[in-house]
Amino acid sequence: MATEAFTVNPSDLKSPTNSVSLITGGSSGIGLQTAILLHQICPNNKIAVLDRNPPISSAPKDLTGSDRFLYLQCDLSSWSAQRDAFQKAADKFGAIDNVFVNAGIAEFGDQFFQDEMDAGGKLKEPDRRVYTIDLNAANDTVKLALYHMRHRKDGKKGGSIVMTASLAGYLASAGAPLYSAAKHGIVGLMRALKNDCATLDIAISVVAPGITLTEIISGRNKGESLPEWAKRMREQGVPINDPSEIAASVVWLFSQGKNGNGKGLLVQAGKSADLEAGIANTRGQWMGKEMLDLFRGGRKAPLFPNKL
Repeated sequence: MATEAFTVNPSDLKSPTNSVSLITGGSSGIGLQTAILLHQICPNNKIAVLDRNPPISSAPKDLTGSDRFLYLQCDLSSWSAQRDAFQKAADKFGAIDNVFVNAGIAEFGDQFFQDEMDAGGKLKEPDRRVYTIDLNAANDTVKLALYHMRHRKDGKKGGSIVMTASLAGYLASAGAPLYSAAKHGIVGLMRALKNDCATLDIAISVVAPGITLTEIISGRNKGESLPEWAKRMREQGVPINDPSEIAASVVWLFSQGKNGNGKGLLVQAGKSADLEAGIANTRGQWMGKEMLDLFRGGRKAPLFPNKL
């Protein structure tokens, strides 16, 4: 069964309401647009942003100046810094209902085919900052989200977690091997956690943007602005997302509550499609009947005992 694409119209989004949302990497781009949309949907929504830098100067003042908005300077690669920031957000707003695991960086250098030597003349250790931010820090954010959603002090249960993966997390991007591997890891993390999360009334999902107009985009001509690059690419037929279109898909996932669990929204040219549903519905085609039957039989083996 083919996966049908759909468009999320921000004006149609009526939830979440009366909720607290925490966003990593929320000072610009997709994260900031998500904060803006959540703030607009309901006058009682509260947003905490964790980022190394404060919101960009063009961020709307009705958001950043609101008593429903909290910016927390945070080195997301530090477990203790994230842990403390989560606690500050929970202390200020009472609980955390939604978490958008969004902070990330682009591919850094060529870690496989460019050889550098250390001071001793030996092959230098590769730079792992892409994994540090895009995978390890994201794992920490999910751990903290689960902790706060499982130990709520307001008597409620559960919550919603959306992680930023990428088209590169489904179809690897040549030239960005570490980024692609990290984003595949985000998709795998969601798949591995979704069943356990469901028992806790927590929905976990991913949004997988295609090419999106954020500052991590590389390949621009010297002196070329992001809008200029986007215009040139669109003229060549390249599907481009605006950050606000990704934000709408993220908020849509939050609005689904438990029904959002396990979804993986690919977003291209502003249109979304649930790839996870398509993959699940076509297992017989890409695994073959024999391998699918063997896979189902293997589920009976208690390889990883559930400790919930």
